[in-house]
Amino acid sequence: MRLRHIEVFHAVYSHGSISTAARALHVSQPSVSKVLKHAEDQLGFSLFQRVKGRLAPTDEAHALFQEVKEVYERLESLNQAARNLKQGEGGHIRIAILPALGLGVAPEAVTRFRAVHPNVTFDFRTLHYDEVARGLYGHEVDMALAYDAIRLPRIANFQIGSGELMMVFPSGEMGTPAPPRIDLKELETRDYVGSGSTGPVSEIFAREVESRGLVIREPITSSTFYMSASLVRHGVGVAVVDEFTARSEVNALVEFRPLDPPLRFGVFCMHLEDRPLSQLAERFVATMGEVMAEHSGQGLPEA
Repeated sequence: MRLRHIEVFHAVYSHGSISTAARALHVSQPSVSKVLKHAEDQLGFSLFQRVKGRLAPTDEAHALFQEVKEVYERLESLNQAARNLKQGEGGHIRIAILPALGLGVAPEAVTRFRAVHPNVTFDFRTLHYDEVARGLYGHEVDMALAYDAIRLPRIANFQIGSGELMMVFPSGEMGTPAPPRIDLKELETRDYVGSGSTGPVSEIFAREVESRGLVIREPITSSTFYMSASLVRHGVGVAVVDEFTARSEVNALVEFRPLDPPLRFGVFCMHLEDRPLSQLAERFVATMGEVMAEHSGQGLPEA
């Protein structure tokens, strides 16, 4: 059966007459009769019979209607989804995101966004920087949010925010109160919890250390900033991480401060050039940018 057959059969079965079905479908009665006859010819059996002047479904029609009802309901669901998308009320957003942004920024942005768009659903995948391109090229995600833009063929990008590197250390480690900014030279006299990541933020830090000729003792490395910060919380050393991770990890046991001189990085949204973002996705990206700006503007916690 074709979709038009299903629509007409459902209407006739539900309303009990061709004339009522025609009014419900906003078409002529002969048009409904023609489509119904064509459906019966395609199926090879009758769907309705005249019984005492009334249209009665055959046994085959009763059996078929259970299947048609499910298909029809799914069509209605599809139409509703299309209407929601047109009105910006519903949709599904698939996002690749760095673990650091998944700690505090993304959950807050989702909460804020769903308060306005409650029918939107999300699929988050936390990927490391070197995995993002694969997710985009493989159509596993619609977009990716990461530090620095991936400059590869077919990948478009635009900046949505920025951040700063922070030193995370046990409370009181840098004095009470800790200075407003901390020189990386302080790392030479402490155990440093390093990051084995090869992403842009790690590269910014590595270039600064190399340019200044600093010698750092690094007994522990971690592939994620949030684990580095967690290790600091357990008293095994100090670390340099992105500010969003630092702000998520701060508590009575841990402090953080920006560096002197400042080391900054950008936060970018990326997607395939031939798969532009939906209006809904663009709105969510804007919400992410707002949340990041607010987090960056919160200032430093008191020592």
